[in-house]
Amino acid sequence: MKTLKFKKIDAFTKGISSGNPAGYIYMNHNKELDEVDMQKIATELKGFVNEVGYVNKTDEQFNLRFFSSECEVTFCGHATIAIMYDLIKNNQELLTKNEVLINVSTGTLSVFNHIKEDDAVYIMAPEPKFLTCTLQSNNVADILGIHLSDINKEMPIKLVDGGLRTLIVPIVSLENCLKINPNQENLKMFCLDNEIDIIHVSTKETNTTSSKYRTRVFAPKYGYLEDPATGSGNASFGYYLINENLWNDNFTVEQGSDKNNPNFIKLKRYKKDGMDRIIFGGCGTTRIEGDYCFHG
Repeated sequence: MKTLKFKKIDAFTKGISSGNPAGYIYMNHNKELDEVDMQKIATELKGFVNEVGYVNKTDEQFNLRFFSSECEVTFCGHATIAIMYDLIKNNQELLTKNEVLINVSTGTLSVFNHIKEDDAVYIMAPEPKFLTCTLQSNNVADILGIHLSDINKEMPIKLVDGGLRTLIVPIVSLENCLKINPNQENLKMFCLDNEIDIIHVSTKETNTTSSKYRTRVFAPKYGYLEDPATGSGNASFGYYLINENLWNDNFTVEQGSDKNNPNFIKLKRYKKDGMDRIIFGGCGTTRIEGDYCFHG
């Protein structure tokens, strides 16, 4: 039996809204758990957290890997927010740093420390990839269980990879967005058949005046229907807005199916090496802290 340092942290919330639950295991070195162990723990925690993040430190950089109950996840925004917010906030040395580097499967990313002024950390999303999308609006409407007229024809459906291959689907109104309730198994097969990681729906109509968009994210490929607060999906959405010349200024999105109690994700446009990059930010609330007794 191994005893591992474990926390359950809800990302993108200060404790009022539900946030997005992430498991978080700190490893003393990268050989403490292998891939089989990581997957086994994530499967054991199915229904309790959406993903488990594993972190260790080499020199001045942190290494992160992510697993859902079904498989390894290329990049998990909410787990990264949860882990890095906790690490930076509780380490006096890290609190003095403006930027911390992390290594994920897509490369090295920057984490920006805005805790003192904004009670948030911001993660730089991976460089975007704009992928070929041949899906028709009627096919997307059918799989989401909505009417074709619910899709906003003024904005195109696109497939964008900002860490995860994200199908961007614009919706006409808040009412239409909130009523979406697809069949999980059918949607999973649709995503697998079309090499889609997650489906991101959005509308310009919001419930809070501080937000610019309401979004929802469906992720059946990873063992659950809906992701309540998403970093990578909303980062892909930010890249989509820039590419469509629809980005005006930094903004906040409200996310979730609960009209009056959404989660909030902050998006900023950031220039690096002459390229537009999205950074997404938020905080986290620790719900459980202790030891994970793993019988490998």
